[in-house]
Amino acid sequence: DPVTRRTHLLSSALIATNWLVYVWAVAAGRVIECSLGYFINPLVSIALGVVVLKERLRPLQWAAVGLATLAILWLAASTGAFPWLSILLAVSFGSYGLVKKQAQVSGVQGLGLETVLLFPAALLVIGHAEATGNGHFLSAPFASQWILVTTGLATTIPLLFFAGAARRIPLSQVGFLQYITPTMQFLLGVFLFREPFDHTRLLGFSLIWLSLGLLALESVWARFSPKP
Repeated sequence: DPVTRRTHLLSSALIATNWLVYVWAVAAGRVIECSLGYFINPLVSIALGVVVLKERLRPLQWAAVGLATLAILWLAASTGAFPWLSILLAVSFGSYGLVKKQAQVSGVQGLGLETVLLFPAALLVIGHAEATGNGHFLSAPFASQWILVTTGLATTIPLLFFAGAARRIPLSQVGFLQYITPTMQFLLGVFLFREPFDHTRLLGFSLIWLSLGLLALESVWARFSPKP
């Protein structure tokens, strides 16, 4: 129906933007900056859940959000420039989560529709690159081709889980869980790719981890406290 097509056309544009920015950033050696973007992303999801979907947060959750916001502002200010890459990653994926929350189809169907909508544009770009001699996939070694193909699975499977979760649990809770991804990206950037990480960034990330601890404590308290 037209509503479903328009909804998934928007979600396709959002996820394609997110993918392109992320892949470019990783290739440019800016994995830690990506992790900052995905640390901001849950705040975007939480804000959208509260403002658009009228979801409510408990006091300790607000305190954790405030602490995380302070950390994000500190990290952004310490770079000395507007973190456009991080902001773009956060807004594109946070908005994608909101659109998927309101979609009326299952995760598999929605992702399939997005793939169909993106396929012509992707085929056009790849075909033009190969025709002009700027393509790399066909001329790459077999091992590299295999790795590139498997990254499709590494992207698709988590997106299926995300689409299913976004329709089943509050968007603000989705936002909290998304702190797992930037933590993994941060560890990869520092310990595997050896990107620079000074004391200023350490303070900002420590504030974020403190907010995560507060969220964990609040969730345990809410689970086991007596219900009114």
